[in-house]
Amino acid sequence: MLDKTEIDSQSVAATMDAIGRRARASARKLALAPRERKDAALHAMADALDAAIPAILDANAQDVSKAQEAGMPAAFVDRLTLNPARVIAMAEGLRTVAGLPDPVGGTIAEWQRPNGLRISRVRTPLGVVGVIYESRPNVTADAGALCLKAGNAVILRGGSDSAHSARAIHAALATGLRAAGLPEDAIQIVPTTDRAAVGEMLKGLSGNLDVIVPRGGKSLVARVQDEARVPVFAHLEGLCHVYVDRSAELRMAVEVVVNSKMRRTGICGAAETLLIDRAVAASHLAPILDALAAKGCEIRATQEVRALYPAAAAADETDFATEYLDAIISVALVDGVAGAIDHIERHSSHHTEAIVAEDAAAVEAFMNGIDSAILLHNASTQFADGGEFGMGAEIGIATGKMHARGPVGVEQLTSFNYRVRGSGQTRP
Repeated sequence: MLDKTEIDSQSVAATMDAIGRRARASARKLALAPRERKDAALHAMADALDAAIPAILDANAQDVSKAQEAGMPAAFVDRLTLNPARVIAMAEGLRTVAGLPDPVGGTIAEWQRPNGLRISRVRTPLGVVGVIYESRPNVTADAGALCLKAGNAVILRGGSDSAHSARAIHAALATGLRAAGLPEDAIQIVPTTDRAAVGEMLKGLSGNLDVIVPRGGKSLVARVQDEARVPVFAHLEGLCHVYVDRSAELRMAVEVVVNSKMRRTGICGAAETLLIDRAVAASHLAPILDALAAKGCEIRATQEVRALYPAAAAADETDFATEYLDAIISVALVDGVAGAIDHIERHSSHHTEAIVAEDAAAVEAFMNGIDSAILLHNASTQFADGGEFGMGAEIGIATGKMHARGPVGVEQLTSFNYRVRGSGQTRP
């Protein structure tokens, strides 16, 4: 990777422009690549990741050490850290993506007009995808695999915090591309951590970048949304809620809430707010909060909750609008499902919300009354993940409403065109 001094001497703009041109040329080739060639590359990439585990972990150790020396929070370090199991999971994700149907050329719908014209809507690659991400080395592999499967070239710009890890993973991906005879420029990694490179991507790289997917903190995503001149698949933040209804079975509620919060606190699907129906506060509140506390979770609650559970710290309004990404949860009581919907709509980032309930009417009201990308019933919010949805991997969770919403997988990385077939028809 070029350091900032080297890249400055060559001009960030010129370097990024060249990356964009190479990506566009590769995208044209990928759009025509048969499924067999793409899948062979994905399997070769997975094998290369397995073979490179020692090198990847050595590189990751440098990133983790730097983060620890800088005093980064434990949740941040967890997102950054790789171990053999996590690298193996990355490789298996690539193999899963290889096993998915090829979306390119798939017919979404078709019909015939009275005049005999036959019209079909067919999936096509987006072209060149730019992915800007922070502190999650696995995004390097996930984004590379998903874009390749969908026939897209991808330009990856990781953060300085995961630079060594990303380079090591990218090297394995390049090995797989070479083995399958596909252009190495199909998956490129930006060779500098200079923020000016991000600025060039947001400008669109002279028309060579078709869409940007940001995956990182609120400030990064806000910058991308504010400055991008190309379409953005937005993922602002994961302010996820779990609502425990009066009909919830207590044992299930405890297990779902604890897993939603504590399985991995630093991921976007981790629950940040717990809402409990006032009707079961006497029976459900203390057992759930005791279970969270036993796992080391800090509880911040309203005065009403603290009156019933004095061990909780006081929460203010900002707590209910905070994505902690840490072992902290905000807790409030609400008046049934209607109260939960009202609270969530006031505070949610429209990422993921869950209800624990046995009352079918309450579940239906929850599902219909909340406008979030992912809604779960009697299941942990930590299932908000493309791999858990059977997509093999994901680039992120899109919280917007246009084109892609929820986990951004292979199908979400395609567009479509209309193909009209006639037999000499002319329009009167």
